[in-house]
Parts: sequence; structure tokens; C-alpha cells
Amino acid sequence: MNSQLTAYITLICTSGVLNLYLCSSVFLRRHQYSNIARVFIYYMVTITIYCFASAFSLIATNLEQIKFWTIILYIGMPFSPLLGLLFIMKYLGIKTTPSRIMILFTIPVISLIMVATNDIHHLHYRVYEVDPILGAPFIHQEIGIWYVVHGIFTFSCMFVAFLLLLSRWKETAKIYRPQLTALMFGQLVPMLTAFIYLIGLTPPGVDPVPMVLWLSSLLYLWSINTSRLFTLTPIAKTTIFNSINDGVIVLDEFYRLIEFNQSCKSMFPNINTSMLGTGFEKVWLQLSGSPFPTKIERNSTFTKEIHLASDRIYQVRSSSLQHAKYEKGLLIIFTDITELKRLQVKLEQLAYYDELTQIYNRRAFFQKSEQEFAEAKKRSIPFTMILIDIDYFKKVNDTYGHHIGDQLLKHVVKACQTQLNEGELFARYGGEEFVLALKGCTAIEGEEIANKLRRYVETQPLRSDKGDIYVTLSLGVAEASEERDETLYQLLNHADKALYRAKGEGRNQVNVFNGEKGEMIKAP
Repeated sequence: MNSQLTAYITLICTSGVLNLYLCSSVFLRRHQYSNIARVFIYYMVTITIYCFASAFSLIATNLEQIKFWTIILYIGMPFSPLLGLLFIMKYLGIKTTPSRIMILFTIPVISLIMVATNDIHHLHYRVYEVDPILGAPFIHQEIGIWYVVHGIFTFSCMFVAFLLLLSRWKETAKIYRPQLTALMFGQLVPMLTAFIYLIGLTPPGVDPVPMVLWLSSLLYLWSINTSRLFTLTPIAKTTIFNSINDGVIVLDEFYRLIEFNQSCKSMFPNINTSMLGTGFEKVWLQLSGSPFPTKIERNSTFTKEIHLASDRIYQVRSSSLQHAKYEKGLLIIFTDITELKRLQVKLEQLAYYDELTQIYNRRAFFQKSEQEFAEAKKRSIPFTMILIDIDYFKKVNDTYGHHIGDQLLKHVVKACQTQLNEGELFARYGGEEFVLALKGCTAIEGEEIANKLRRYVETQPLRSDKGDIYVTLSLGVAEASEERDETLYQLLNHADKALYRAKGEGRNQVNVFNGEKGEMIKAP
């Protein structure tokens, strides 16, 4: 055996041993890694078979032995480029379906069958014989049509894997780029060597690819032991970072965009990889059309609520991002709270607003009027309460039905609202009764407002399919007394007594409670 052949075998065995070590090492620690490790193990197994079968074929002494080891070689070699591509796709988080993977595996399977049965059809090798000049184990071969198909498929797998890695370079954070570089060269080295071999620029009769696979193995070994391949990888980002429901934007130490997740893309469809490296203020202006609502500063945290033109509402919070070895930066996290806000509004509507008339309900009225009543007493300003009752409302219900009754309640509310000033506390007190709180108004002013409401409603019929329905109002007015330590509930009781007097004296009138004499006064 000449020294050149010995060098070939040594290089190939080195590649085989390194790949076997990688395969065994990852297999023994597979429980510590993600699912990507399983694909890597299969990948290394096929390369290991390829390398050792190549080495054994170089110590063969006749054509039959060479053919045997070539068949063994093809148990590994046709499958390794495809498994390498699947490994890279898994690493980058690119998903594919099992059916598509099975279709791709048909070509390596056919290649193995073609080599094993080549003596019958010669579709893989048209000529496959011992080199007449160099002798065994060197081979003189002329390729067949399936060898071309097999070669195109093999080269395509490695080339696509390399392009996929290259396409992610710009959007990959600095922490991941050493890994990406190692994997790119891991694909590039055998691909270039195979290309040089196919165009005939390598020593004749020997496949040089397994001789250089030791270099790819060293790159993978470095990635596993130094840059924590399988534990700190972009695939972790894909499975965790992109599965987060919140939108996440990552900024570097200069507040430039360096990363965003899929949820962020869903929230802001205009964000794209061309914005990577751009200052966040400029990016946000393009995404929202307005400046960011708070100043971004180093090591600062904030929580804001922002409303966008798209009618979406987001809670925005920041968090410092620091890695002792690599970089400082900032995480900006967007939580879509639109539905939560809508639910809050709906719950508030149910809790504080009358469902039928959409004005304050009794609960909301007491909560707000107590605050205003306390403020009026503190500032020594007048505070007047008006209770309103729709006359003969039960008769309307009995005559026309509850549907018309509900329409009438809404009609009276809208009529009253047209005569009231914005911000005045108007609520449904219960049934056909309403209440109006007037801070800063005396009983005389309250009486004027009450008569204004009464006269207007009297002239505004409800137009329904049953015809025009006219109603009148009875109203009781009471002003808080400065002399007595009067409570809100006592004031309401006084207004209720005035209302009762107005109804008892014929309805469609206003009565004012006379606090000093303890009796009601009929308004003119």
C-alpha cells in the first residue's frame, strides 16, 4: 500500500471516528437536548457509515470487494445530505410535513437500490471497473442517468441547507452567529469538495468527500461544546420566543431593532427584516404613524397603555436585556389588551349603567352623587335633588304592552337629556322613576329645571306603531339644608315626599320640599 493511499485512508478514518464520537456523545446526552438532537444523530450515523465504508473500500483488493463496500457506503451517503438539510431546517425552525419528508427519502432509497443492482441495469454506473492504470482499489467509472439524478439531489440538499443558513444571517442575533457560521461551513466544505470531484479536479479513482468531513465534524464539535448547540440555538428562539403570545421587540445597546417575534409581526404587519438595524424611534414611527409615547433610556423600565389607529389597545412594558459576554439591550413587550378593555367597558356598562336606557343605574347614582354631595357640603355650595316619575306608566304598559313601555322609558330619557346640560348626574332610580342631582343649584333653580323637563316631555309624544303616545311627568324637588347635618338619603327622602305630593295633587306638576317648615310647596 503506497503512502498516498495510506494518507487517504487516514483522513477518511479520522472523519469516521470524529463523526462516530459526535453521534455517540449526542446520543448519550440526548435527554438534555431538544428534538433537534435526534435528527443530528441520524445525520451523524449516515456520515459515519459513509466514511468507514469508504475507508474499507480503499483496502479492497478486487472488484467484488469494492462493489460490496460501495453498497455499504450507499447505506449512508445518499441519506446524509437530506438528513443534513432536515437538521438545518429543524435548527432554523422551518417546519415540514412527514409525508413530504417521506417523498424526499424515496430518492436516496432508489439510489441505494440502483447501486446494489447496478450489474443488472447499469443505470447508476454505465462502467464500474478497477482502474486499468492505477489498479485496485482505484476505480474507473462512467456515470449513468440515475447517478446524475442522485448527484443533483445530493448537491441540492447541501446547497439549500447552506442558503437557508445564509438567509438568516442578518436577522440572527450576534450571540447565535458563531453557531450559524460553523453550520454554514459544515455544509459548504463537503458541497465544494463534491463539486470539485464531479468536475474531475480531484485525484482519479477516489471520492475525496469523506477525506474532508473531519473538518465539518470539528465545526459541529465546536458548536456543541463551545457555543452550546442544542441548548442555546435559534431553534430555542423559534419554539419559545415565537410561541409567546405577547409581541416582543429586541433592541441592542444603541436601541436599534435586532429581533422581533411572530406575535409582534401579527400585531404590526408592516414590521419586517429590512428594518433590522434601524433605530426604534424610526421603526415605531413607520409602524404607528406617531412617536413612541415614552422616552427609551438605558436600564429603564416602563409600563404604558397605548391606543393605535387600528383600534387596538396594547399594554407596553420594557425590560433591560443584558448578557455579560455579548451585549446590553432592551426588550419591549406588547400585550394586546383590546378585548380585556372591551370586557372592562362591558362590565362597567353592566355595573353602572341601566341596560334599557343607557343612563346611570341606581348603584352608580349613589356612588357618584355621594361624592358630589360631600364636595358641595365641603365647599358650602347648594345641592338639589329632583325625583321624576312618569304619570300613569302602568296604564301604558297594560294598554300597549311592555314593549311599548320600554320604548316610552327610552323616549322620556332622551327627551330629558336634550334639556339637560352635559355632565349633570341623571339616572334611572327604579321602574318609571328617575333622579337628577344638581350640584351648585338651589331649590328655585331646580324647580325651573324640573318645569322645563315637564313641559318639554308633555309636548313630545312617543311615535309608535300603536300611534302617538303622550305622557306627563310628576317631579319632586328638594335642596340640601345648610343648617341641618343632612345626609344624601335624607335629601332623597325629602325629594320623594315632594314627588308624592305632586302625584297626590293631580300629577303633571312640580313640588318643592320646604325644609324650614317641614312641608311641601306646590310649584306654580
